[in-house]
Amino acid sequence: MSNGALAGSTGPHVFVSSREHLALSDDDTAHLERSLRMRDGAPLTVSDGHGAWAPGVLRTGGVVELTEAWREVPEPAAKLTVAFSLVKGSKPELVVQKLTELGVDRIVGLVADRSVVRWDDAKIDKATQRWNRIVLEASMQSHRVRLPEIGGVVETHSFFATEPDVSLAHFDGEPVGPNHRCISIGPEGGWSDRELEITAGRVSLGETVLRAETAAIAAGTLLTAARRYA
Repeated sequence: MSNGALAGSTGPHVFVSSREHLALSDDDTAHLERSLRMRDGAPLTVSDGHGAWAPGVLRTGGVVELTEAWREVPEPAAKLTVAFSLVKGSKPELVVQKLTELGVDRIVGLVADRSVVRWDDAKIDKATQRWNRIVLEASMQSHRVRLPEIGGVVETHSFFATEPDVSLAHFDGEPVGPNHRCISIGPEGGWSDRELEITAGRVSLGETVLRAETAAIAAGTLLTAARRYA
């Protein structure tokens, strides 16, 4: 069974903190009752965020009542990561949202040698909190049953040292295939010579020059497609 099993399900998709605690957050309850105008008994699906989901109905006060037993979706054999160099404005939030919708398993922010955008610790903490909320909302919209991991914001040399399977998005790279697990996207100024020397893997995202945020979304699209059709 895959996430696709939820594609034809009735009603919205929500998350709970555990299978034993079926109360929704105040924000999610308000969204269902006020924005979607759902009433007591309205159908939906619920997930624990770790691969289990079940059909249910909404009850007054933001409680989910299951109508069938929990169903388990196996973890993917290959977990996929996209690491993207920070960009200005709200573009990082767009990247996190779209990578979540596409089915990427881990999302990491990078500070590359040529990055113009550099955040202090307070900015990183605030952004990480915001990204986790975006992940939840995008997972509800896309009916995911397993929430992706937010890997924070790290320097490229630290990230490359801990990711043996990382490939850099680069114009002279090979096509993305089912053997690829992790793609890193450089800043608008490109990778430095030092970064290119650290990592041997290269993948191409197409024949045109992409903005950093577009490249990250393209990487997620190619990775998830390669995994699905392998």
